[in-house]
Amino acid sequence: MAMAPRSTFTAVSTLMFVLLIYSGRSPAAAFYLPGSYPHRYRPGDALAAKVNSLTSPSSKLPYPYYSLPFCAPQDGVRRAAESLGELLLGDRIETSPYRFSMLNNTAALFLCRTDPVAPAAAELIKSRIDDAYQVNLLLDTLPVVRYVKNPAAPDVLLRSTGFPVGVRADDGEYYVYNHLRLTVLVNKQNGTTRVEALMATADAAELISFAGGYTVIGFEVVPCSVDHDAAAVRGKKMYDEIASKATAGCDPSVVGMRLQDGRPLVFSYEVSFVESSVEWPSRWDAYLEMGGAKVHWFSILNSIVVVAFLAAIVLVILLRTVRRDLAQYEELGGEAGGAHADELAGWKLVAADVFREPSHPVLLCVLVGDGVRILGMGVVTILFAALGFMSPASRGALVTGMLCLYLVMGAAAGYAAVSLWKTLRQGDTAGWRSVAWRSSFAVFPAVGFAVFTALNCLLWYNGSTGAVPLLLFVGVLLLWLLVSVPCRSPSPAASSPPASGTSSTP
Repeated sequence: MAMAPRSTFTAVSTLMFVLLIYSGRSPAAAFYLPGSYPHRYRPGDALAAKVNSLTSPSSKLPYPYYSLPFCAPQDGVRRAAESLGELLLGDRIETSPYRFSMLNNTAALFLCRTDPVAPAAAELIKSRIDDAYQVNLLLDTLPVVRYVKNPAAPDVLLRSTGFPVGVRADDGEYYVYNHLRLTVLVNKQNGTTRVEALMATADAAELISFAGGYTVIGFEVVPCSVDHDAAAVRGKKMYDEIASKATAGCDPSVVGMRLQDGRPLVFSYEVSFVESSVEWPSRWDAYLEMGGAKVHWFSILNSIVVVAFLAAIVLVILLRTVRRDLAQYEELGGEAGGAHADELAGWKLVAADVFREPSHPVLLCVLVGDGVRILGMGVVTILFAALGFMSPASRGALVTGMLCLYLVMGAAAGYAAVSLWKTLRQGDTAGWRSVAWRSSFAVFPAVGFAVFTALNCLLWYNGSTGAVPLLLFVGVLLLWLLVSVPCRSPSPAASSPPASGTSSTP
């Protein structure tokens, strides 16, 4: 009974923690499903693309975008607020200098002219190009998409997120993609939409209404390597128009900005807006179908039916066999059964082996408890994903939800482990605290956290964004210790468990 206030407090704290994660860091946004509320723009409204970590299909180490000599915003680089899942996935979303206005097409705009590239920086860029690292831009939470030709069918274009840092030509020289042709796909909204926003004024809430507007439903890029004259753009300021014949015929297969030691890099971009008939709720369909894989629902359903049919056949055969054996044992009965003990066959011969206590009962109970925890986490995660709480627009929501649910499911793991322990001991509850403690700490969580710590140290050493920050690392450790681990250590003279049979998890 002394543990009830502690358990209630921990449960309430965990619920508040999950609600804060999904609230979008705003009290007003907590009432909407994550990723389900569109952002409408008026013509002329400012749009700003953000940058994420550099990623590679061949190397699993993401690196910060500004680890390479790219252009930075005039007001400095600022980190975007990220959820727990985004940080664990290695996302580092930052502001970028790519800015434009809704429905305002622009010609080639000058971004910046870097300092002469040092030999060490040139070698780093070449290494990133050899490892096929991709630049990832984001606009209204949508990753930028690039179209590439299918090697097997040149007439077919494939969609791919991000674009390469550069390319190595056939002559062995390295070229940087320094000009971006951006295309923003928008959908015009009809009718009047009421938007409720909580304003920081003396009147508290204010109701804002406006008609129509545009939503961003696509973000595309064509990267080019353009040989800008570094001397000609020396006096240019950011967002000034530049005249270049090379940008007019932007072709990814034609390269011009060669990477050389001591040569500055010049970056530029242009943007155009294209109205599309794709509705805002369907804007993620192109990303979900990007891999080209289709869900074969008929095959899945057919497999489920076959497995269920075969399981039913085996169950019927097993039941008939057991019932027949039990009927024979009841007919023999008493002393006659002892006289014919050598003739018995079937279920009764293996009964002693089936119901005997295993050689390592604690390990079996702990593994079963961990299995219940993982199963519960998976089922609840799928349920929340089906309801839209873990949509692709909510970056990192899936990992965040899985981690929180895994911690909360510690109660289910302790209950299953202690219940099995009580069954194996034929009602004897001695040692149940030790089983509950080990199911929440000693086996799978401890091994997983040890591996996580070792890998995180390697990522820290390599300077990768995949490394979890120190404060977040401590936070995850505290969540594990305060939520999942029982609040009392096991004692040799353990008392009987509660009537419900639950573990001592908070």
